[in-house]
Order: sequence, then C-alpha cells, then structure tokens
Amino acid sequence: MAGAKRLGRIPPYLFAEIDRKVQEKKRAGVDVISLGIGDPDLPTPGRIVSVLQETAADPSNHRYPSYFGLADLRESIARWYSDRSGVELDPSTEILPTLGSKDGISHAPLALVDPGDIVLAPDPGYTVYMTGAIMAGADPFVMPLTEANHWLPDLDAIPADVAQRARLMWLNYPNNPTAATADRQFLERAVEFCARHDIVLCHDAPYSEIAFDGYRPLTLFEIPGAKEIGLEFHSLSKTYNMTGWRIGWVCGRADLVKVIGQLKTNIDSGIFQAVQWAAIEALNGGEEETRAANAVYLRRHRLVADTLNKIGWNVKPPRATFYVWAPVPEGYDSIRFAGHVLDEVGVNITPGVGFGPHGEGYFRLSVTAPDARLQEAMTRMGTLKL
Repeated sequence: MAGAKRLGRIPPYLFAEIDRKVQEKKRAGVDVISLGIGDPDLPTPGRIVSVLQETAADPSNHRYPSYFGLADLRESIARWYSDRSGVELDPSTEILPTLGSKDGISHAPLALVDPGDIVLAPDPGYTVYMTGAIMAGADPFVMPLTEANHWLPDLDAIPADVAQRARLMWLNYPNNPTAATADRQFLERAVEFCARHDIVLCHDAPYSEIAFDGYRPLTLFEIPGAKEIGLEFHSLSKTYNMTGWRIGWVCGRADLVKVIGQLKTNIDSGIFQAVQWAAIEALNGGEEETRAANAVYLRRHRLVADTLNKIGWNVKPPRATFYVWAPVPEGYDSIRFAGHVLDEVGVNITPGVGFGPHGEGYFRLSVTAPDARLQEAMTRMGTLKL
C-alpha cells in the first residue's frame, strides 16, 4: 500500500539525510566533526534541571497535562514579553504553549489555511514553512531571499493575484539559515502589507535572544498593528539550551491562537508538567546565563571568520544566531562542496540548497560545537584544497 500522495510532494527531511551520511562516515572510522545542525552544546542551566528533577518526582505531574499549558507558564511567558519588550499579552487567550516551536509552526497552516490558499514562505528558509503548507493542501509561494536585498523578501515583487489568494506569510528574523536581521522599517512594511491583503503574518523568532555586541532583535509585537494580524512563535531551545526538552509557544491574536489550540486538542497532547515547571524557572530569570552563552558564540564566530578569511572568504561575524552563511567556492554547487568538506577533512556542513533552491551557492555552518572540536574543525578546514 502506497503512502498518502501529499508525502510525495515533500522531500526527505534535510537533517535526517545529512545524519545518514555522517553515520556512514563514522562507521567507516572517520572522526566527523558536525557543524551542520543548530543544537547548542552548552548544557541547560542547572537551576532549570533542578526544577525538572524536583517536579518530575511529584505524582501530581504524572497525569495528563492540560492541552493549553499551565496557567503559571502562560503568565510567565506574558511577563517575559512585558519585561523584555514592553509587549502586553493576555495569558488566558493570547498564548498557547507548544511541544517546541516546530509543533506550532507545523500546526499553523493546518489550522489557518484551506486547500487552494497560498502560503508565502521565504527561500532559503526553515523547511517546515513549505512542508507545513503542503500538508495542509495549500500552495506554497516562494519569497526569494537574496544577498542583494540583505536576505529580506521583496514584498513589492509578490504578484497582486498571489497576494489576493495568500492566507499566511512566514518571516523569521534573526534568520535561519542566513543569520540576517530585520530592522523596524522592514517589519513595519511587512505588517502593513499583510494588513492590506488580509494575510496572517507568522513570525518565527527562536533566535531573538542569540545576539551580539549590544544588538537587540525586535519581537513582532513591538510593531504597531502587528498583533491585529499576526502570530509569533518562540522556543526555549536556543535561549536556554533546551532543544531536547521540546517546549515553546505561539502567541498573538486571540482568535488565531484559539483555532490552533482547537487543532492541537485533536492531534496531540499537552506538555509534561515537570517540563512546564522547568520552563517557568527558565523564564523567570536567566539573562546572565544567556549573555554568557552569547559571549561563547561570539568568540566562536570570530574564530570561524578568521579561519575562513585566511583561506579565501570574506566573512563577518553575524549580529545574531549561531550560524555562518557563506558562498561556496567557484566551481562547486552547495551539495558538492559540503560533500568535499566531509570527504576531505571530516567536517559536516549544511549545503544551502537544502533550505530551498535560492540557497544554492551557499553553505551554512553552526558554531554549536565544543570549543576544542570547533578549533579542530577550523584547523582541518584551513587545509582544504579548493
């Protein structure tokens, strides 16, 4: 029996394919250093782990959790937004905890779009923006991100008939994979565009706290009018080194949050309450921990830039994220160059085309490897023959 036809429109998940190739190398005895996936190597702060241990031992947390999250968690998220950005959210109607932000991102089109609607998605971009639209029966429409436009979509290039059919637009700043940032002027234009065309603006913001040298990324709801047409998706994964814990949230316009919650009640469950209590602990502090982690990432960014620039690149450390986005050398496409680096020096990087056709010609490298391993990776890459 064949699988559903919709799956035939979805390519294999990028990181699963990369992992398969890396495992083949390891089985062959290669000491592979993986810089391919953005998974913080720094440990979750001990205070958060301690709360998990304590609350996991409490039998009251062993039963089914609420689909909508603990009231204490929603209140902590609202307080985090207020303290961080001056944004006020109603914990009871405008915040929905999710099993990581990917959970909310994949659910949003199922809840908000119908077959035949258009979802506007950046390319290169997080692959779930496209696959989520396909799973919902919608038609993805690519918004190219180019270096010439500072890795921002050209809203004026979206055809009028596409804008008329569009129901949802994805933005993601600070950006994965390009590490680009968006200024207030661009976000104001995006809000105005979506309001004019009755499009739900979905902003994926898991890297908002991974920023350097005093740069402070904007949250979507700092833009006037954004909450009337938008949703923001966030995660504790990057800010608090909690990728494996699977906890995040979607917030914004109450009726949109409500329909995502309605969908959620029918296809998955709530978050283990001990993890929710640990998330509350994370959100009620931790600025110093995040600053310390960012100092580590910035130091690593400088190491990578210094190494690549010595062998022919012109790379500047980014203002945010823990990614380096750089062009492949002349004579290579992105898959061939990533394969060359893996074969020649045993370092795993991500080909840009894996984030969409407009990522061709680039590669992404993550600085989420322990210092000694990253130093070894850079030493090896310094010997590359291009």
